[in-house]
Amino acid sequence: MTMFPQTISLYFFRRYVSTFLTYCLAILMIILLVDFNESGRRLSGAAEYTIATGVLISALRVPTILQAAIPFIVLIASIATLLQLNRKYELVVTRAAGISAWQFLAPLIAANLLIGMIAVAGLNTFAATAMQWAETIIVERNLGSRQTSDSAPWLRQRTEQGDTVVGARASADGGTRLSDATFFLFDQDQSIRERLEAKEARLGDGEWILTDVRRIRGSQPVETLDTVSVPTTLKAEFVGESLTSPETVPFFQLREKIAVAKSFGLPATTYEMQFHRLVAQPALLAAMTLIAGVVSLKFVRFGQSLTVILGGILAGFVLYVVSELIQAFANAGTIPPLVAAWLPVLVASALGTTVLLHKEDG
Repeated sequence: MTMFPQTISLYFFRRYVSTFLTYCLAILMIILLVDFNESGRRLSGAAEYTIATGVLISALRVPTILQAAIPFIVLIASIATLLQLNRKYELVVTRAAGISAWQFLAPLIAANLLIGMIAVAGLNTFAATAMQWAETIIVERNLGSRQTSDSAPWLRQRTEQGDTVVGARASADGGTRLSDATFFLFDQDQSIRERLEAKEARLGDGEWILTDVRRIRGSQPVETLDTVSVPTTLKAEFVGESLTSPETVPFFQLREKIAVAKSFGLPATTYEMQFHRLVAQPALLAAMTLIAGVVSLKFVRFGQSLTVILGGILAGFVLYVVSELIQAFANAGTIPPLVAAWLPVLVASALGTTVLLHKEDG
Protein backbone atom coordinates (compact mmCIF):
# COMPACT_ATOMS: atom_id res chain seq x y z
CA MET A 1 0.00 0.00 0.00
CA THR A 2 2.94 2.31 0.44
CA MET A 3 3.86 2.33 -3.25
CA PHE A 4 0.28 2.81 -4.46
CA PRO A 5 -0.16 6.38 -3.14
CA GLN A 6 3.31 7.28 -4.44
CA THR A 7 2.43 5.99 -7.89
CA ILE A 8 -0.86 7.88 -7.87
CA SER A 9 0.92 11.02 -6.67
CA LEU A 10 3.46 10.89 -9.49
CA TYR A 11 0.68 10.24 -11.99
CA PHE A 12 -1.37 13.19 -10.77
CA PHE A 13 1.77 15.36 -10.69
CA ARG A 14 2.64 14.58 -14.32
CA ARG A 15 -0.95 15.03 -15.49
CA TYR A 16 -1.19 18.41 -13.82
CA VAL A 17 2.19 19.70 -15.07
CA SER A 18 1.30 18.64 -18.62
CA THR A 19 -2.07 20.44 -18.40
CA PHE A 20 -0.46 23.52 -16.88
CA LEU A 21 2.15 23.79 -19.64
CA THR A 22 -0.52 23.38 -22.32
CA TYR A 23 -2.69 26.14 -20.88
CA CYS A 24 0.38 28.29 -20.23
CA LEU A 25 1.45 28.07 -23.87
CA ALA A 26 -2.07 28.85 -25.11
CA ILE A 27 -2.47 31.87 -22.83
CA LEU A 28 1.04 33.05 -23.71
CA MET A 29 0.03 33.22 -27.39
CA ILE A 30 -3.16 35.10 -26.49
CA ILE A 31 -1.16 37.58 -24.41
CA LEU A 32 1.27 38.12 -27.28
CA LEU A 33 -1.53 38.82 -29.77
CA VAL A 34 -3.43 41.14 -27.44
CA ASP A 35 -0.32 43.07 -26.38
CA PHE A 36 0.85 43.37 -30.00
CA ASN A 37 -2.52 44.82 -30.97
CA GLU A 38 -2.46 47.27 -28.05
CA SER A 39 1.19 48.24 -28.61
CA GLY A 40 0.51 48.79 -32.30
CA ARG A 41 -2.34 51.12 -31.45
CA ARG A 42 -0.15 53.18 -29.12
CA LEU A 43 3.15 53.13 -31.00
CA SER A 44 2.25 52.87 -34.69
CA GLY A 45 2.21 56.66 -35.07
CA ALA A 46 5.98 56.83 -34.47
CA ALA A 47 8.10 57.24 -37.60
CA GLU A 48 10.43 54.34 -36.79
CA TYR A 49 7.70 51.87 -35.83
CA THR A 50 7.53 48.64 -37.84
CA ILE A 51 5.57 45.43 -37.41
CA ALA A 52 8.77 43.57 -36.54
CA THR A 53 9.55 46.15 -33.84
CA GLY A 54 6.03 45.83 -32.45
CA VAL A 55 6.29 42.04 -32.31
CA LEU A 56 9.68 42.27 -30.60
CA ILE A 57 8.44 44.74 -27.96
CA SER A 58 5.35 42.62 -27.28
CA ALA A 59 7.45 39.46 -27.04
CA LEU A 60 9.70 41.17 -24.48
CA ARG A 61 6.67 42.28 -22.47
CA VAL A 62 4.99 38.86 -22.49
CA PRO A 63 7.01 37.34 -19.58
CA THR A 64 5.97 40.18 -17.25
CA ILE A 65 2.29 39.83 -18.18
CA LEU A 66 2.54 36.04 -18.01
CA GLN A 67 3.88 36.22 -14.47
CA ALA A 68 0.83 38.25 -13.42
CA ALA A 69 -1.45 35.71 -15.13
CA ILE A 70 0.12 32.61 -13.57
CA PRO A 71 -2.37 32.42 -10.64
CA PHE A 72 -5.24 32.29 -13.15
CA ILE A 73 -3.44 29.70 -15.26
CA VAL A 74 -2.87 27.60 -12.15
CA LEU A 75 -6.54 27.82 -11.17
CA ILE A 76 -7.79 26.90 -14.65
CA ALA A 77 -5.21 24.12 -15.05
CA SER A 78 -6.07 22.68 -11.62
CA ILE A 79 -9.80 22.66 -12.38
CA ALA A 80 -9.17 21.19 -15.84
CA THR A 81 -6.93 18.43 -14.44
CA LEU A 82 -9.43 17.42 -11.77
CA LEU A 83 -12.23 17.62 -14.34
CA GLN A 84 -10.35 15.24 -16.64
CA LEU A 85 -9.68 12.84 -13.78
CA ASN A 86 -13.36 12.92 -12.83
CA ARG A 87 -14.52 12.26 -16.37
CA LYS A 88 -12.47 9.07 -16.40
CA TYR A 89 -13.64 8.17 -12.86
CA GLU A 90 -10.02 8.15 -11.72
CA LEU A 91 -10.78 10.30 -8.70
CA VAL A 92 -13.74 8.10 -7.82
CA VAL A 93 -11.51 5.00 -7.88
CA THR A 94 -8.82 6.86 -5.94
CA ARG A 95 -11.24 7.86 -3.20
CA ALA A 96 -12.72 4.35 -3.16
CA ALA A 97 -9.21 3.03 -2.45
CA GLY A 98 -9.20 5.07 0.77
CA ILE A 99 -7.13 8.01 -0.47
CA SER A 100 -8.45 11.30 0.90
CA ALA A 101 -8.84 14.59 -0.95
CA TRP A 102 -5.78 15.94 0.85
CA GLN A 103 -3.66 13.13 -0.55
CA PHE A 104 -4.71 13.52 -4.19
CA LEU A 105 -4.46 17.32 -3.92
CA ALA A 106 -0.94 17.11 -2.45
CA PRO A 107 0.77 16.46 -5.84
CA LEU A 108 -1.00 19.47 -7.35
CA ILE A 109 -0.05 21.66 -4.38
CA ALA A 110 3.57 20.46 -4.59
CA ALA A 111 3.62 21.18 -8.34
CA ASN A 112 2.22 24.68 -7.82
CA LEU A 113 4.70 25.45 -5.05
CA LEU A 114 7.46 24.38 -7.44
CA ILE A 115 5.96 26.47 -10.25
CA GLY A 116 5.74 29.44 -7.89
CA MET A 117 9.40 29.16 -6.90
CA ILE A 118 10.49 28.82 -10.53
CA ALA A 119 8.36 31.84 -11.44
CA VAL A 120 9.93 33.94 -8.68
CA ALA A 121 13.54 32.82 -9.13
CA GLY A 122 13.63 32.32 -12.89
CA LEU A 123 10.72 33.85 -14.77
CA ASN A 124 10.81 37.08 -12.75
CA THR A 125 14.50 37.65 -13.48
CA PHE A 126 14.00 36.99 -17.19
CA ALA A 127 10.84 39.14 -17.28
CA ALA A 128 12.59 42.07 -15.58
CA THR A 129 15.51 41.90 -18.02
CA ALA A 130 13.17 41.59 -21.01
CA MET A 131 11.14 44.58 -19.83
CA GLN A 132 14.34 46.64 -19.57
CA TRP A 133 15.19 45.69 -23.17
CA ALA A 134 11.70 46.71 -24.28
CA GLU A 135 12.05 50.11 -22.59
CA THR A 136 15.45 50.61 -24.21
CA ILE A 137 14.02 49.87 -27.67
CA ILE A 138 11.16 52.33 -27.07
CA VAL A 139 13.61 55.08 -26.09
CA GLU A 140 16.23 54.36 -28.78
CA ARG A 141 13.63 54.36 -31.56
CA ASN A 142 11.62 57.19 -30.04
CA LEU A 143 8.43 55.15 -29.79
CA GLY A 144 7.16 56.78 -26.62
CA SER A 145 5.08 59.49 -28.31
CA ARG A 146 1.96 57.38 -28.34
CA GLN A 147 2.08 56.26 -24.73
CA THR A 148 -0.46 57.62 -22.31
CA SER A 149 0.70 60.54 -20.23
CA ASP A 150 -0.71 58.94 -17.08
CA SER A 151 2.33 56.69 -16.89
CA ALA A 152 4.84 59.41 -17.70
CA PRO A 153 7.57 59.79 -15.08
CA TRP A 154 8.14 63.25 -13.54
CA LEU A 155 10.95 64.69 -11.45
CA ARG A 156 11.57 68.05 -9.82
CA GLN A 157 15.11 69.33 -9.35
CA ARG A 158 16.51 72.43 -7.66
CA THR A 159 19.49 74.38 -8.95
CA GLU A 160 20.94 77.86 -8.45
CA GLN A 161 19.14 79.01 -11.60
CA GLY A 162 15.78 77.84 -10.22
CA ASP A 163 13.59 74.74 -10.19
CA THR A 164 13.12 72.44 -13.14
CA VAL A 165 10.34 69.90 -13.65
CA VAL A 166 11.36 67.01 -15.88
CA GLY A 167 8.88 64.72 -17.62
CA ALA A 168 9.07 62.06 -20.32
CA ARG A 169 6.91 59.63 -22.26
CA ALA A 170 9.36 56.78 -21.74
CA SER A 171 12.62 56.11 -19.89
CA ALA A 172 15.45 53.57 -20.04
CA ASP A 173 18.81 52.81 -18.40
CA GLY A 174 17.43 53.40 -14.93
CA GLY A 175 15.78 56.68 -15.91
CA THR A 176 18.99 58.30 -17.20
CA ARG A 177 17.72 58.23 -20.80
CA LEU A 178 14.40 59.88 -21.57
CA SER A 179 12.33 59.82 -24.74
CA ASP A 180 10.02 62.70 -25.72
CA ALA A 181 11.24 64.65 -22.69
CA THR A 182 9.74 67.91 -21.49
CA PHE A 183 11.61 70.35 -19.23
CA PHE A 184 9.80 73.21 -17.46
CA LEU A 185 12.35 75.76 -16.22
CA PHE A 186 11.20 78.09 -13.44
CA ASP A 187 12.74 81.37 -12.31
CA GLN A 188 13.28 82.49 -8.72
CA ASP A 189 9.65 83.64 -8.50
CA GLN A 190 8.43 80.15 -9.42
CA SER A 191 7.15 81.36 -12.78
CA ILE A 192 7.80 79.29 -15.89
CA ARG A 193 10.77 80.83 -17.67
CA GLU A 194 10.86 78.49 -20.63
CA ARG A 195 9.78 75.08 -21.84
CA LEU A 196 12.07 72.63 -23.61
CA GLU A 197 10.73 69.71 -25.63
CA ALA A 198 13.43 67.21 -26.61
CA LYS A 199 13.34 64.06 -28.67
CA GLU A 200 15.82 62.53 -26.25
CA ALA A 201 17.50 63.57 -23.00
CA ARG A 202 20.47 61.93 -21.34
CA LEU A 203 21.71 62.51 -17.79
CA GLY A 204 25.40 63.43 -17.77
CA ASP A 205 27.76 64.72 -15.11
CA GLY A 206 25.89 67.64 -13.57
CA GLU A 207 23.72 68.28 -16.60
CA TRP A 208 20.93 66.97 -18.77
CA ILE A 209 21.94 66.83 -22.44
CA LEU A 210 18.92 67.37 -24.67
CA THR A 211 18.92 66.63 -28.42
CA ASP A 212 16.52 67.75 -31.16
CA VAL A 213 15.02 70.47 -28.96
CA ARG A 214 12.11 72.90 -29.32
CA ARG A 215 12.46 75.92 -26.99
CA ILE A 216 9.27 77.81 -26.06
CA ARG A 217 9.54 81.17 -24.27
CA GLY A 218 6.25 82.93 -23.65
CA SER A 219 5.04 84.74 -26.76
CA GLN A 220 8.43 84.53 -28.51
CA PRO A 221 8.80 82.40 -31.66
CA VAL A 222 9.57 78.75 -31.08
CA GLU A 223 13.28 77.97 -31.47
CA THR A 224 14.65 74.71 -32.84
CA LEU A 225 18.03 73.64 -31.45
CA ASP A 226 20.22 70.61 -32.02
CA THR A 227 21.36 70.31 -28.39
CA VAL A 228 20.69 72.08 -25.11
CA SER A 229 22.36 71.60 -21.75
CA VAL A 230 20.27 71.93 -18.58
CA PRO A 231 22.18 72.06 -15.24
CA THR A 232 21.16 69.49 -12.65
CA THR A 233 22.13 68.33 -9.20
CA LEU A 234 20.45 64.95 -9.65
CA LYS A 235 22.57 61.83 -9.47
CA ALA A 236 22.03 58.78 -11.64
CA GLU A 237 21.30 56.64 -8.58
CA PHE A 238 18.56 59.01 -7.39
CA VAL A 239 16.98 59.23 -10.83
CA GLY A 240 17.08 55.45 -11.14
CA GLU A 241 15.32 55.00 -7.82
CA SER A 242 12.67 57.56 -8.76
CA LEU A 243 11.88 56.34 -12.27
CA THR A 244 12.62 52.61 -12.27
CA SER A 245 9.48 50.48 -12.36
CA PRO A 246 9.36 47.58 -9.85
CA GLU A 247 8.56 45.23 -12.74
CA THR A 248 11.99 45.91 -14.25
CA VAL A 249 13.85 44.95 -11.06
CA PRO A 250 14.72 41.23 -10.62
CA PHE A 251 13.55 39.61 -7.39
CA PHE A 252 17.06 39.14 -5.99
CA GLN A 253 17.80 42.87 -6.43
CA LEU A 254 14.64 44.18 -4.80
CA ARG A 255 16.07 44.19 -1.26
CA GLU A 256 19.02 46.30 -2.42
CA LYS A 257 16.66 48.59 -4.34
CA ILE A 258 14.51 49.09 -1.25
CA ALA A 259 17.55 49.96 0.88
CA VAL A 260 18.89 52.43 -1.70
CA ALA A 261 15.51 54.12 -2.09
CA LYS A 262 15.21 54.59 1.65
CA SER A 263 18.75 55.98 1.81
CA PHE A 264 17.65 58.73 -0.62
CA GLY A 265 14.57 59.44 1.47
CA LEU A 266 12.30 58.11 -1.29
CA PRO A 267 9.22 55.97 -0.64
CA ALA A 268 10.03 52.32 -1.29
CA THR A 269 6.46 51.07 -0.92
CA THR A 270 6.11 49.86 -4.50
CA TYR A 271 9.37 47.90 -4.30
CA GLU A 272 8.39 46.42 -0.93
CA MET A 273 4.99 45.45 -2.30
CA GLN A 274 6.60 43.78 -5.31
CA PHE A 275 9.04 41.90 -3.06
CA HIS A 276 6.43 40.56 -0.63
CA ARG A 277 4.04 39.74 -3.46
CA LEU A 278 6.68 37.60 -5.15
CA VAL A 279 7.54 35.89 -1.86
CA ALA A 280 3.87 35.08 -1.35
CA GLN A 281 3.29 33.84 -4.91
CA PRO A 282 4.02 30.11 -4.28
CA ALA A 283 1.57 30.15 -1.38
CA LEU A 284 -0.99 31.95 -3.56
CA LEU A 285 -0.72 29.22 -6.19
CA ALA A 286 -1.25 26.59 -3.49
CA ALA A 287 -4.36 28.50 -2.37
CA MET A 288 -5.63 28.38 -5.96
CA THR A 289 -5.25 24.60 -5.80
CA LEU A 290 -7.47 24.47 -2.71
CA ILE A 291 -10.14 26.47 -4.53
CA ALA A 292 -9.96 23.99 -7.41
CA GLY A 293 -10.14 21.16 -4.87
CA VAL A 294 -13.43 22.50 -3.53
CA VAL A 295 -14.78 22.37 -7.08
CA SER A 296 -13.49 18.83 -7.59
CA LEU A 297 -15.36 17.47 -4.56
CA LYS A 298 -18.59 18.82 -5.98
CA PHE A 299 -17.93 16.83 -9.14
CA VAL A 300 -17.31 13.61 -7.25
CA ARG A 301 -20.50 13.75 -5.26
CA PHE A 302 -23.06 15.42 -7.46
CA GLY A 303 -21.78 15.12 -11.01
CA GLN A 304 -20.13 17.69 -13.23
CA SER A 305 -21.73 21.11 -13.04
CA LEU A 306 -20.96 24.15 -15.19
CA THR A 307 -22.18 26.35 -12.35
CA VAL A 308 -19.57 24.90 -10.00
CA ILE A 309 -16.81 25.39 -12.59
CA LEU A 310 -17.81 29.00 -13.15
CA GLY A 311 -18.03 29.43 -9.38
CA GLY A 312 -14.44 28.28 -8.97
CA ILE A 313 -13.21 30.61 -11.73
CA LEU A 314 -15.26 33.47 -10.27
CA ALA A 315 -13.73 32.84 -6.85
CA GLY A 316 -10.26 33.11 -8.36
CA PHE A 317 -11.23 36.30 -10.18
CA VAL A 318 -12.62 37.84 -6.98
CA LEU A 319 -9.41 36.90 -5.19
CA TYR A 320 -7.41 38.67 -7.91
CA VAL A 321 -9.56 41.81 -7.74
CA VAL A 322 -9.28 41.91 -3.96
CA SER A 323 -5.50 41.42 -4.20
CA GLU A 324 -5.20 44.32 -6.66
CA LEU A 325 -7.38 46.52 -4.46
CA ILE A 326 -5.34 45.74 -1.37
CA GLN A 327 -2.13 46.37 -3.34
CA ALA A 328 -3.44 49.81 -4.33
CA PHE A 329 -4.02 50.61 -0.66
CA ALA A 330 -0.51 49.36 0.14
CA ASN A 331 1.07 51.51 -2.60
CA ALA A 332 -0.79 54.49 -1.15
CA GLY A 333 0.73 53.75 2.26
CA THR A 334 -2.55 52.77 3.92
CA ILE A 335 -1.69 49.10 4.48
CA PRO A 336 1.77 47.63 5.19
CA PRO A 337 3.07 45.79 2.08
CA LEU A 338 3.66 42.61 4.09
CA VAL A 339 0.00 42.50 5.17
CA ALA A 340 -1.25 43.42 1.69
CA ALA A 341 0.75 40.62 0.06
CA TRP A 342 -0.20 37.84 2.48
CA LEU A 343 -3.78 38.72 3.46
CA PRO A 344 -5.42 37.43 0.22
CA VAL A 345 -3.32 34.26 0.44
CA LEU A 346 -4.33 33.59 4.03
CA VAL A 347 -8.01 34.29 3.36
CA ALA A 348 -8.10 32.04 0.27
CA SER A 349 -6.21 29.27 2.07
CA ALA A 350 -8.48 29.48 5.11
CA LEU A 351 -11.65 29.39 3.01
CA GLY A 352 -10.42 26.51 0.86
CA THR A 353 -9.25 24.51 3.86
CA THR A 354 -12.49 25.14 5.75
CA VAL A 355 -14.69 24.00 2.86
CA LEU A 356 -12.54 20.92 2.25
CA LEU A 357 -12.63 19.97 5.94
CA HIS A 358 -16.41 20.38 5.94
CA LYS A 359 -16.99 18.28 2.83
CA GLU A 360 -14.24 15.68 3.16
CA ASP A 361 -15.52 12.50 4.77
CA GLY A 362 -12.51 10.29 4.08
